[in-house]
Amino acid sequence: MSRVSVEPVHTGNFADPFVLRVGERYYAYGTGLDGQQEPGGRVFEVLSSDDLHTWHSHGGALIPLSDEPRAYWAPEVAEFQGTFYLYYSVGVGDSGHHLRVATSRTPLGPFTDQGVNLTPDEPFAIDPHPFQDKDGQWYLYYARDDLAADRVGTVLAVRRLEAMTRLDGPAVPVLAASSDWQLYQRQRPMYGRVFDWHTLEGAFVVRRQGQYHLFYSGGAWTNETYGVGHAVADHPLGPWREPQGGPVVLRSGPGGLRGPGHNSVVQDAHGQDYLVFHAWNPQGTQRELHVEPLIWTAAGTPCVATVG
Repeated sequence: MSRVSVEPVHTGNFADPFVLRVGERYYAYGTGLDGQQEPGGRVFEVLSSDDLHTWHSHGGALIPLSDEPRAYWAPEVAEFQGTFYLYYSVGVGDSGHHLRVATSRTPLGPFTDQGVNLTPDEPFAIDPHPFQDKDGQWYLYYARDDLAADRVGTVLAVRRLEAMTRLDGPAVPVLAASSDWQLYQRQRPMYGRVFDWHTLEGAFVVRRQGQYHLFYSGGAWTNETYGVGHAVADHPLGPWREPQGGPVVLRSGPGGLRGPGHNSVVQDAHGQDYLVFHAWNPQGTQRELHVEPLIWTAAGTPCVATVG
């Protein structure tokens, strides 16, 4: 069984990484620069690679909405009928985030926002993940705040995409926090009240061995509590089943990984899955890009061995 390396494949600030394979080439998109655009520049650094190990930067992918300072988070890209769709959230700092979509004719961009707020009724929505089922139907998973959950905080939801720039129907609950390891912060002031706030975010879905597998991150992205959990379902809308306990796919370990999470999954031309994720550098100053083989057990459970 392979072991997770503490060495990143790209040493720049590259949080919330997503990798898309187009033909024989891979394209990685990340939040970077703490989600802020450079003056006069684009947001969301895009990298390319032929082998998932050596990466080359092509600068920013998305044309900003305006010159006003905004926080741009967690890009993911889907290709459909020759157009590339970049889904992302934008807000002011860590407040008021909504989901949006931009398009380009190439994976390198530039991506141009389509002028649509996909989640106008949500007070906070982040981490959009487009997923196409085997029947061709597209779904958009994302994270949203829920003050009515048993463990108040950020939860996962999904909606059908009626078109690539339009959602259909109400949000369907996917997962809410169920364990102590998913605590983000005790006594966190939110929405004019104070909560022990729990967080699930960074949903990513693949279909393997006849089931739908959901990866998600929980805990606080700022520290060692952050990790990747896993759930399964028989349909993209659920219901989802998850094991109890701590993060079962990735966690901080004695070998040096700190706060690994917000993963995506990419498959190479030979059918091998790879887990793409970020982890803090030793100085705790930036989150860096990691790529590791994803192993599926005979029971259909995904795992990446812990450094030890």
